[in-house]
Amino acid sequence: MMNSESAAVAIDALRVVRGGREVLPGLTAAVPSGQISGLLGPSGCGKTTLMRSIVGVQKIASGSVTVLGEPAGSVPLRRRVGYVTQSPSIYDDLTVRENLRFFAAVLGVDTSGIDTAVRTVGLESHADSLTGRLSGGERSRASLAVALLSEPDVLVLDEPTVGLDPVLRQHLWGTFAELARAGKAIIVSSHVMDEAERCDRLLLMRDGHVIADDTPASLLAATNSSDIEEAFLALVEDEVSA
Repeated sequence: MMNSESAAVAIDALRVVRGGREVLPGLTAAVPSGQISGLLGPSGCGKTTLMRSIVGVQKIASGSVTVLGEPAGSVPLRRRVGYVTQSPSIYDDLTVRENLRFFAAVLGVDTSGIDTAVRTVGLESHADSLTGRLSGGERSRASLAVALLSEPDVLVLDEPTVGLDPVLRQHLWGTFAELARAGKAIIVSSHVMDEAERCDRLLLMRDGHVIADDTPASLLAATNSSDIEEAFLALVEDEVSA
């Protein structure tokens, strides 16, 4: 695990209770800049709750989350953290470009970045189409364009490629890699284990705990596994038998 003092995101003993159930029972982790950090694990393991905590929209019982040296959700982070939820957070009765103009006004950022955001997600030919008429994959990319408007230093993506066809998935992962190379901290959650190979670092979660935090290659070597799903199952077995 990396030094939390140099991390873009530092999570310390984070405890979250939702609906009377302890979802995160004291999680500690760190996320670096300039890398794609994959947050992987089965549905219901706490990935979305952790991501909500990072962007500052989740009430926490105890512990802390620090992003770029500031408490998660604080005003200085408003333009520095981008968040894409599982469901596209855009208006169906507006075009892609109109959505971007609206959110630029909300964020207080210059509209000059709209064309760049549209180009980054590959929606140039649909920029003036109503988002309600776009495919699911195109709407997901429109949501990503909104998140990119402020050129955030930290980008939090909650299962952004689930349900997309292989071509769209490859395009989006290429976009994430370019952003990471530009120095951004990219946090991508997924329950699809084969996406792990596209990440620079993996945090494997189970029942609200991080059971592994390492590079894909190191995890495969440590568990003598041929793929990340096999490595995950090996780690779970070791945890149960411990």
